[in-house]
Amino acid sequence: MYPAPRPPGAVVAGQMLHRPPSVQGPPAPAAPGQLKFTIAETCDRIKEEFNFLQSQYHALKLECEKLASEKTEMQRHYVMYYEMSYGLNVEMHKQTEIAKRLNAIIAQVLPFLSQEHQQQVATAVERAKQVTMTELNAIIGQQMHAQAGIPHGAHAPTLPMAPHPSLAGMPGLPPSSGAPPGLLSAVSSASLMGLPTHPLSVLSKPDLGRPEDKRERPEDRAAALLEERARNSSSPGEKYRPRSRTPDDHDAKRRKEDKGHDSDGEKSDQDLVVDVANEANGDHRDVRENGEKKPERPPSQSSSSRSTPQLKHEKGSGYDPHGVRPPPLASNGIPTNGSAGKPAYSFHVSGEGQLAPVPFPSDALLAPGIPRHARQINTLHHGEVVCAVTISNPTKYVYTGGKGCVKVWDISQPGSKTPVSQLDCLQRDNYIRSVKLLPDMRTLIVGGEASTLSIWDLATPTPRIKAELISSAPACYALAISPDSKVCFSCCSDGNIAVWDLHNQTLVRQFQGHTDGASCIDISPDGTKLWTGGLDNTVRSWDLREGRQLQQHDFTSQIFSLGFCPTGDWLAVGMESSNVEVLHVNKPDKYQLHLHESCVLSLKFASAGKWFVSTGKDNLLNAWRTPYGASIFQSKESSSVLSCDISADDKYIVTGSGDKKATVYEVIY
Repeated sequence: MYPAPRPPGAVVAGQMLHRPPSVQGPPAPAAPGQLKFTIAETCDRIKEEFNFLQSQYHALKLECEKLASEKTEMQRHYVMYYEMSYGLNVEMHKQTEIAKRLNAIIAQVLPFLSQEHQQQVATAVERAKQVTMTELNAIIGQQMHAQAGIPHGAHAPTLPMAPHPSLAGMPGLPPSSGAPPGLLSAVSSASLMGLPTHPLSVLSKPDLGRPEDKRERPEDRAAALLEERARNSSSPGEKYRPRSRTPDDHDAKRRKEDKGHDSDGEKSDQDLVVDVANEANGDHRDVRENGEKKPERPPSQSSSSRSTPQLKHEKGSGYDPHGVRPPPLASNGIPTNGSAGKPAYSFHVSGEGQLAPVPFPSDALLAPGIPRHARQINTLHHGEVVCAVTISNPTKYVYTGGKGCVKVWDISQPGSKTPVSQLDCLQRDNYIRSVKLLPDMRTLIVGGEASTLSIWDLATPTPRIKAELISSAPACYALAISPDSKVCFSCCSDGNIAVWDLHNQTLVRQFQGHTDGASCIDISPDGTKLWTGGLDNTVRSWDLREGRQLQQHDFTSQIFSLGFCPTGDWLAVGMESSNVEVLHVNKPDKYQLHLHESCVLSLKFASAGKWFVSTGKDNLLNAWRTPYGASIFQSKESSSVLSCDISADDKYIVTGSGDKKATVYEVIY
């Protein structure tokens, strides 16, 4: 009768199913905390954010421009202070050089004074060295007050510093007014910037004798690397190797413009100034004048010829790049050493250190076997800096070592201009540093800026490498051969002396003692004693039978060359300081010779032992009397003379030059 009851949920569901769509309720309200933006509001907010970022960008840009201007100003200040420091360094080196030369003058003049005056001078010199900071400040203050009236940009005139006429030409003294020649060459661009510099230093000023050539000259690189190596006390392995440029090319360019030559970072103290002032002033004399008395020429009154390129090769100047000059002679034909108002160049140093000019004996240049002069007979154009030379026995072939090869020249053919063969050694860019012929003349040993020594067989129609000796050192700087041709000794860049068995091509032993690179070597004629010189300022002798060090001689300068007299007990040593010292191997006495003006790069005794030659960065070939050093003759070449050799019969001399050539001289007796 009655309908069945429905659940409440079913009634509600039925009502919702039958409700018309138009009658549905309002939308549900949004969740609390939620914001709604229209499109226009969103765009406005984006625009505001963009404007804010743009204003920040402009502010940062202005700040960046301000920092850039400050950076430019700082760079300008840096350049200004760098120029000031450069000038101060130059002045410091100049004053140091002046002080050294004045000390040399005092040391040479002192022995001629009475004992009382000597003591007074020594006391005065010591007192002059005691400069306090208070005195320095007072001096600086006086100088500042004196310069206060000078207008901005004006410079006080510099006063020339000419030597006293009676001291003109004294060793170590500049010959005329102005800054000492080559002063700027002693100032390293890299060292002024506080950068490490690395060496025959050499890297160079252009040859002032050739002002049109402004390119970097390899001989300057070769010659000066020794000097730079001397200052930095590093291995001489790169004496002839260019160094990298300084990082600041702008400063390098500016220095090039200021100094008028290339400014590679490697050119520190290798800048080579070719000094032909004597020739330009007409001081050249023919070799035939040796022994004749000539009227003395007045000393030069100006140093302009040392620094003005156009004066170097003027027509009629008398310049001869290979002019051989005899030593000064007195009226009786005896060579002078400080007499007649001329400065002494040879000194005897006693065991107590007393320095005294050497009175030359009357037969110093007249004894049998002493040359009268030498004349140039041939020029061998190698094409690269010639760092090593040797002559065959009998005299027929000359071997010249340059970059990556050894060239063989037949000098028995007059006017020969081309080598008869070329031996490619080491790497193409590595310099040959030493070449040695075995006594049979059938084998040549070559060493250089590589760890390999090459042994060449010269007996075959075409020379060939028959063996190679591999060393642990990166470079070999000098070689020596035992008299029996069984052993080869090599000076290594690590300071060791390697001993090689040439028959088995093996390393027998190493002599260890030098604390820096071993640079030169010679062996006694009987083959029992070895002499070596090093960049540690020492010369050492070694007993080859017992394999131990016998003696050590300490010096204040690095050793670049040495030679042992074949007939006596004398050892000649060429040093970076420009001195040649002749030591007696058993006595403390020695002789000190002062004709070179720069480092002594090579040295060789004649087979007779009565004379020897030395060459240097000053372009000079000097011949000396053994042992006291009377000057026999002197030849000035056009560039640094890096190497030399004398033929076995003492009739020929050959030199290797920075001008990429070797020069052959005939010795006239």
